[in-house]
Amino acid sequence: MHPFSERLRAKIVERRTPTLVGLDPRAESLPEGLLPWAEAASWAQRAEAFGKFCRGVIDVVAPLVPAIKPQAAFFEQLGPAGMAVLAEVIEYGQKNGLLVILDAKRNDIGSTAAAYAEGMLGRESAWRADAMTVSPYLGVDSLQPFVDVAVERKAGVFVLVKTSNPGGVMLQDLQCDGGMVHEHVARHVERLAAETKSECGYGAIGAVVGATYPDQLAELRERMARAWFLVPGFGSQGGTARDVAGAFDSRGLGAVVNNSRGIIFAHRREPYASRFGSARWQEAVEAATLDMIEQLRADTPAGRLDKS
Repeated sequence: MHPFSERLRAKIVERRTPTLVGLDPRAESLPEGLLPWAEAASWAQRAEAFGKFCRGVIDVVAPLVPAIKPQAAFFEQLGPAGMAVLAEVIEYGQKNGLLVILDAKRNDIGSTAAAYAEGMLGRESAWRADAMTVSPYLGVDSLQPFVDVAVERKAGVFVLVKTSNPGGVMLQDLQCDGGMVHEHVARHVERLAAETKSECGYGAIGAVVGATYPDQLAELRERMARAWFLVPGFGSQGGTARDVAGAFDSRGLGAVVNNSRGIIFAHRREPYASRFGSARWQEAVEAATLDMIEQLRADTPAGRLDKS
């Protein structure tokens, strides 16, 4: 198996898009009829509905995008049944040719960090994730187990550097020792990315950098030239294709741009609600995905992927 960075590059080039579809299932937003009597449904019934819904999304987007990003919390809230469905969704995505980035935002110190890494990273792990998200705020030694396992298993890690939520500035933009905290984190991520760099020029260690701060996004691309970016905040959080343009290199590579609610629940918002409605929710997913792909092609360097 090739390193994650090479597999991600190949998938992006093959699909001609850096679109990443986030799987954040919510009972109250599922299409009508998928989860009858939601308030009275058991945990197992909700988990079954989440699995059916996510598999339905995957059926639509698998030919269109390089990767999906299941958000672990939405499955974990359903207990053991939800966790079993998460494992099924990861396997189903991979069987359909998608890379799977598990959005778990884990970390701890010492052997606990190692347990997270060993349990989640790589297709030989229990969770089989191709990559996962990690918090850096327990320090350098807490990241190293993830780096070691990622290299050993040819997996990937995305470290939270500059997140899309407004409250993140409280800590991430705090001035400390000649720069903002997120800049210090970025410096370390770039070092790790350089140490794990593959032939495509990017390393196994990447960064989560939000679309909602486009100026800082562009600055961080300059600071982290060898790190893949996972860019949240597109769509429902207000980020646009122009906002994420700074995440890419001149080839249209270097980033995947996530859209969760804007795609998977497209049937609930215009213009897709009036065109498709809840009964044709998969068509709404497809239309929203294609619209995002076209927006990224038109307003970012990702349009150059069509010429590669």
